[in-house]
Amino acid sequence: MEESPDDYSWMLRAKCRGASPSEFFPSDGVGVEFAQRICGNCPVRMECLEYALKFRIEHGVWGGASERERRRILRRRRQLNPT
Repeated sequence: MEESPDDYSWMLRAKCRGASPSEFFPSDGVGVEFAQRICGNCPVRMECLEYALKFRIEHGVWGGASERERRRILRRRRQLNPT
C-alpha cells in the first residue's frame, strides 16, 4: 500500500512543531526528560511513536520515547509476535 501525504498529517498537530530539533535530539538524560515532558500531553504522541518504530528511527525522542525505550518496545513486540 502506497503512502500519501495524508498519512503524515498528524505531524501538523504535534506540540514539537516549530521547536528546535536540538530539543528532541539531546545529548544527555536531562535533555531527554525535557523532551519527554513536551511529548507528555501531545495529541499525536502515539502516531509519532509508531512512526519512529515503523521507520526504525534510532536517534532522538519520538512519541515521548527515548532511543533505548524504543528498542525495548521493538524487542517486546518481536517476542510477542515472532515471525
